[in-house]
Amino acid sequence: QTIYQRSIENPQEFWAEASAELNWSKPWDKVLDDSNAPYYEWFSGGEINTCYNALDRHCDEGRSGQTALIYDSPVTGQVRKYSYQELRDEVAVFANALQRNGVSKGDRVIIYMPMIPEAVISMLACARIGAIHSVVFGGFAAKELATRVTDASPKLIISASCGIEGKKVIPYLPLLEEALEIAGAQGMTRILVSRPQLPITDMHESAVLWQDAVADAQAVDCVPVSATDPLYILYTSGTTGEPKGVVRPNGGHAVALKWSMNNIYNVRPGDVYWAASDIGWVVGHSYIVYAPLLHGCTTILYEGKPVGTPDASAFWRVIEQHKVNCLFTAPTAFRAIRREDPTGALLKQHDIGTLRALYLAGERCDPDTLNWAETQLNVPVIDHWWQTESGWPMAANPMGIEQMPVKAGSPTVAVPGYDIRVLDDDGVEVPRGQTGYIMVKLPLPPGNLNTLWGNQKRFHDAY
Repeated sequence: QTIYQRSIENPQEFWAEASAELNWSKPWDKVLDDSNAPYYEWFSGGEINTCYNALDRHCDEGRSGQTALIYDSPVTGQVRKYSYQELRDEVAVFANALQRNGVSKGDRVIIYMPMIPEAVISMLACARIGAIHSVVFGGFAAKELATRVTDASPKLIISASCGIEGKKVIPYLPLLEEALEIAGAQGMTRILVSRPQLPITDMHESAVLWQDAVADAQAVDCVPVSATDPLYILYTSGTTGEPKGVVRPNGGHAVALKWSMNNIYNVRPGDVYWAASDIGWVVGHSYIVYAPLLHGCTTILYEGKPVGTPDASAFWRVIEQHKVNCLFTAPTAFRAIRREDPTGALLKQHDIGTLRALYLAGERCDPDTLNWAETQLNVPVIDHWWQTESGWPMAANPMGIEQMPVKAGSPTVAVPGYDIRVLDDDGVEVPRGQTGYIMVKLPLPPGNLNTLWGNQKRFHDAY
């Protein structure tokens, strides 16, 4: 409560302290810039590079040999590990490949990829040179991809020959080509990963294979960008059918995510953190790619399902094999595991002793699922609430500050930085115990969206 109150009453001081955990190429002039309220900016005047803070910084500070990324793919039978140094080197070279294909600071790059290391490398490479990435869930329908191409007007698109769903190979290139045709962007450069499950034999004249793109590229340094410059655009489903491109500024995003790892998830640098999600969603952006790497953790990129790859023990195998300390997934995953293995017989065959907590988000967690998970895993099961717009948790049990009692069906308390109230139809706060509309008071804390891509009016009207 003390920490929470401080974040609400003195946000400038609170977030200034949190920002000291990162490396800034130029200090900010103002922590919270309210000169254009209700459009707030965090750390204005400051310059930072998110990729530097996620990779290079750890190499400079003695973590170069620590595993940064574990790619675990039961659908292809592969496990690959990248140290911080190896990942930095691959990212620095691919960043140059992007530059050589015409991408520079402020340009947009669409990433339409399965859960493979090249997807993470692509995101970080964009961040490295100040390009703005927009990840579209791999295998998304051509029409949906086309609307995003039209809205973001990217310089280049990165894709792969296929995704793999269970035992099924999903070809991506027909979808990609159809989308570019709909968007009238057939001449756009594509960088393509040819996967052995569906090798590329024929491609558009504007396409280049990944291995050819990096063949004679050289490692490049990080480009400092304004803290208020966009790191990425992530499209969330709009009710009007028009895509809503949530814009995430670099500075506030890095500060909030770094802060959340310690204070909400209770993990330390060097811990193994696994968000079993997809990079196409906000959870994948925040907690597969950016937060664990900003915090110096080992992160897991899992290409598989909770069941069927090969069975309902898939998660337990990953936890045991990679010594996972913290797992974050959706309640749906646990409902699927419970359906296949209601007594937890498969769990008993694995040693998951390294696991300290399970975090659930993405939809309501029903009390039955929460109680089942608690009984089976014998660790705290934390339901927490947030969304694409916020980029990080809004309500949670802040395990790194103080573990509060778990109440099934509740995400516990408002996270520091978020002034959350429940109001009636007239905007009046309702008494405790009554239902109403959940509202968040401005200014939103760092890490939240600051506009919709190319549409400030819609941002104002929608939010």
